[in-house]
Amino acid sequence: MSSAVGRAPRKRRSFAEESRLSLVRRARRMKRCLDEAYPNAHCELDFTTPLELLVAVILSAQCTDQRVNLTTPALFARYRTAADYAGADRTELEELIRPTGFYRNKATSLLGLGAALVERHGGDVPGKLDQLVKLPGVGRKTANVVLGEAFGVPGITVDTHFGRLVRRWGWTGDEDPVRVEHEIGELIPRKEWTMLSHRVIFHGRRVCHARKPACGACPLANDCPSYGAGPTEFDVAAKLVKGPERDHLLSLVTKF
Repeated sequence: MSSAVGRAPRKRRSFAEESRLSLVRRARRMKRCLDEAYPNAHCELDFTTPLELLVAVILSAQCTDQRVNLTTPALFARYRTAADYAGADRTELEELIRPTGFYRNKATSLLGLGAALVERHGGDVPGKLDQLVKLPGVGRKTANVVLGEAFGVPGITVDTHFGRLVRRWGWTGDEDPVRVEHEIGELIPRKEWTMLSHRVIFHGRRVCHARKPACGACPLANDCPSYGAGPTEFDVAAKLVKGPERDHLLSLVTKF
């Protein structure tokens, strides 16, 4: 087993009086563990252009990536440019995106997005945060996904999984996404931000579940102050691990 990956703990240490330096070291240790656990982590939304990615991220609000990926092929075939969205028939657009939920609000965002891109940016998706967040339906989370995936600009994506895990790990105690983004950015080098986001989200979907985390089968266990929030027995916890990486993840954990 690589030294970068944690093992199921024999004896828990206290995190109660952790110094700033210790927190930074622990966060970076956990980051290296995530690197090994999810070397192929990526954005799980299907897209081929910055516009498609932007639309897909907007549709992913309160919806699974899988459902969005089932919906977007027909949508992308019908609307190929920002001008297409700007001039779309609302009823037709709503029907195409209905499976993603909240389709009326999302249709409003997409119509406004298309018009704003045409009017302000010549139909192109801008590659700057301050310009992206001024577009209809686009917040910092969406903007950081687009910047990282479409433009190679490092960014931290504070979605539900990311915020939940970094608080569970004691990297931050803040609930505000913007402050969380800034606090985590001070722990991890900027060049790592985009992949860190993907890997934390992968871990949240596969191991560190909201209601019943697979603590006993988690490679981050030794450095996690919330160890014990879920079952600690390896065999029990292993049944909770999901995803195509399951065998790889379990191989990283030593069963005592």
